[in-house]
Amino acid sequence: MAIEGFDYKEFAELMSSQAGDLIPKDFNDMQKNYVVKTLSNFTLLAGEAIYNDEALGFNAEQAIFVTQIIAEWAFHKSIDLVHSGIMPEHWDGIMQKIAFTIFEVAKQAIKKNIPQDQILQLIEHHVNKSYKEAIDNLEKRGVISSEISQKAMSQSNIDDMAAQAAQAEAEQKAAMESIQPDAPPPVVPNTPSPQAAPAPVMPPSSLDKSVKLISIALVLKILPSDRVEAILEKFSPQDVETLRNYMKVENLEAGLDLNYTLKCLENIKEFLPRRKSPSQESIIRQLNKIFDTYPMENVEKLFKSERPFLKRFISKAYEGDYYPIPVKVAQIVVDYVKDSVE
Repeated sequence: MAIEGFDYKEFAELMSSQAGDLIPKDFNDMQKNYVVKTLSNFTLLAGEAIYNDEALGFNAEQAIFVTQIIAEWAFHKSIDLVHSGIMPEHWDGIMQKIAFTIFEVAKQAIKKNIPQDQILQLIEHHVNKSYKEAIDNLEKRGVISSEISQKAMSQSNIDDMAAQAAQAEAEQKAAMESIQPDAPPPVVPNTPSPQAAPAPVMPPSSLDKSVKLISIALVLKILPSDRVEAILEKFSPQDVETLRNYMKVENLEAGLDLNYTLKCLENIKEFLPRRKSPSQESIIRQLNKIFDTYPMENVEKLFKSERPFLKRFISKAYEGDYYPIPVKVAQIVVDYVKDSVE
């Protein structure tokens, strides 16, 4: 019996289409194609096996969970193999061992109702174990040298990506703190009508906190409110109050030297917080606003010729449920609806 809501072919296509943008920039065409092809093939094979195995009794969420784990590890470990120094003719054998291990561990863990976070830890352990055993086997057979074996074992693309993300976050936090000197914040006159207050005049030669705060306020005045609040969270309560006062002043830029202000903005623009990644809850909220504004018939027309899983995604969202597709893909769909619905 087919698993309702799980189209493994479309899911495999979806996962492979996302992989292209995440492949290291230094890879040549052969290496890029190998990563994408490996991810696509293993995702398709795993999805088909789950779809056709009635004995498993998986629902769509469980099927997607297992298939996505295989896709993600296929992506990371194929990148590790490209970096390993092992010749390409040996890559497939290692990847097949890893994919089979994931499939079997995940199946048994789900049958035993093990929580997902524990399943992920269990799979990571067995992936690393399978990878090491495969590398050790090549070395014992004399296919690779001990130097290549050590290099291969030192590769971990999943750890590299996590470290890069952590470093970027730490640098952003440190940089944001560095643009807030210890000097006391400027006092803006508490006028009855802040909109009519004159813009404060700042000397272009003094790189002080006042100019930086005013420069930030200029940016905040043109941002959506949700982003404004996210940025303000990075500042002390005193600075938040000062920034809010500056934002109320008309012609704020009139009292500043333009070139100097641009330099301030250039220094701080990279450290402003980015919009948070979408979540399933935010996707549903966005779609509910659309459903409240436009007839459902108008939305459905947009997906008349689309693939079945997109139609199911919209239908489930209308019922208040989230159809399990990657959130980044869901956000693209939501943006498309926003731009196209009439």
